[in-house]
Amino acid sequence: MENTKDVLASIRSVRNSLTASAQRVADFILENPQQVTNLSTSELANSSGVGEASLIRFCKKIGYSGFQEFKMLLAVSLAKNKTPQPALLSNEIDLTDDMELIGEKLQLVLQQVLSETRALLDFDILHQVSDAINHSSSTTFFGVGSSGVTAEEAKNKLMRIGYNVDAIANNHFMYMKASLLCADDVVIAISHSGESPETIKALRIAKEMGAFTVALTHNSRSTICNYADKVLVNGNRENWLQGDSIGTKVAQIFVLDLLYTELVRSDLEGARSSKLKTTQSIM
Repeated sequence: MENTKDVLASIRSVRNSLTASAQRVADFILENPQQVTNLSTSELANSSGVGEASLIRFCKKIGYSGFQEFKMLLAVSLAKNKTPQPALLSNEIDLTDDMELIGEKLQLVLQQVLSETRALLDFDILHQVSDAINHSSSTTFFGVGSSGVTAEEAKNKLMRIGYNVDAIANNHFMYMKASLLCADDVVIAISHSGESPETIKALRIAKEMGAFTVALTHNSRSTICNYADKVLVNGNRENWLQGDSIGTKVAQIFVLDLLYTELVRSDLEGARSSKLKTTQSIM
């Protein structure tokens, strides 16, 4: 199954949508992955502070038939991704770090978030979204806060290659726009947590109007996914000092750049011609 690509990344992506007991299991696994592959059901349940029934429910919740299948695929995933992890990865950026050390730590964070995004992303779905955009009358990106900035970046890239595209970050404008869409339109809603109420409402309205809806989020079990025809999942590796800035932004833009590349590949000559026209217009 596809979760063999990176079991730990899959757990991280849904952790915040789990129950309290399931989160305890998830946290123990994320902190002790190698140890978990050698534990029995009762041993892991005791180590996580939950009952065996809660552990089995956790395994089923994240897509496995039971603990034995989960443990086997975790071992496979760890073997496939067995690369030396620099000690810096376990350390948050500290206020006493000099700029050179901070730069090194940030570089490692970005490398990790890109690797995790690749592990979580379903490239077949990415192709389906690209195909939907190519057969649509318009594409609109929704997002508030920093996700709104990402939406504007996506608009800039797609407009330059000739697509009828818009990006909206104001919630009232999002609702009005969504209410006027139809089956010929595509909406891509960006919410890292998947729980932004404004973006969720806008995507729900767009879906009710018949538009092809897409969610770009870190949490594949979040509320926004309930209103998405397709879900694109981005990774996340951040510490408290970075907030929701660099790791999230890089992960989101990475996914959207892959989408942009697929759109260019689908009509190379048309993209080249539009890019030339739009570039010349602003020179």
